[in-house]
Amino acid sequence: MRLALAICALGMSGSAALAADYIGFQSPTGNIHCVIFSGYEADSDGARCDIGEFTPSSVPAPEDCEFDWGNAFWIASNGRRGGLACISDSVTDPGNPVLDYGQSVSAGGVTCISAKNGMTCQNAAGHGFTLSRGKQRVF
Repeated sequence: MRLALAICALGMSGSAALAADYIGFQSPTGNIHCVIFSGYEADSDGARCDIGEFTPSSVPAPEDCEFDWGNAFWIASNGRRGGLACISDSVTDPGNPVLDYGQSVSAGGVTCISAKNGMTCQNAAGHGFTLSRGKQRVF
C-alpha cells in the first residue's frame, strides 16, 4: 500500500512529501536505484542509492571492506555527512516507480531530486551525494 501511495504521489506532482517507512524509486534510465527509510531510529533514518554503470570517482575501498565498494552511497537524516557503503546487498528493484527528471521525493528528513545530470539526495543540514555515470560526489 505504501508503495502504491508513492507511485500515485510521484505520478501526480513534481514534488512528493511522503510519510512512510520505506520508499523505493529509480532514475528514468534505471541506472540509479534508491530507497529512503524513516521511522526506525534517528541514527538509521536516511537514504541509500546504488548505481549500476559508472566511471568510479571514489576513494579506494578500506582494507576491512570485504564486499562491493564504489556503487552504493548513503546519507543519514540526522545531519551527518554521507558516504560510500561497503555492501553485500542491493537496493536495486526494477519494479520501483521512476522518479522523473525534475521530480523530488522527501521523507524522514532526506530529499532526493532526479535530474538529467544525476540523482541528488541530501539531508536538512545540506550533506548528501550526487550520482551520475560520469561522476559520484559526496558533500
